[in-house]
Amino acid sequence: MKAIIKSIDLNDAVGFDQYWPENEECFGIWLTVQIGPDDQEGGHLFQILVCTPEWIQSQYSSSGAVWGRHMLIVFEYDQSLIVKEISNYIDKCSGGEFWEVAQKISRIGAWEFEDYQA
Repeated sequence: MKAIIKSIDLNDAVGFDQYWPENEECFGIWLTVQIGPDDQEGGHLFQILVCTPEWIQSQYSSSGAVWGRHMLIVFEYDQSLIVKEISNYIDKCSGGEFWEVAQKISRIGAWEFEDYQA
């Protein structure tokens, strides 16, 4: 089973392909990435915080610590690098069915079905 990125969006009025931060070396944005089987329509949603070390420091230095789950840390804003890193991780995930693959992808992105129990 192979999964692919179907779409990447921001959670506001500006699309990811149109977004550019005010400061390329200090930003934090939440991406909603739709990932699904390469042979089917649609997919599941995963949220990933893409940010720089400077942004982490500016947001959390007063607390002294921050958890890093569901984060992609980059050193400057580069859309192609961000997409490439996410794609490279997804390419390494395999499983017999999409549910297995999605559980592996949820290690880097907050999955809409995380902790779901039927």
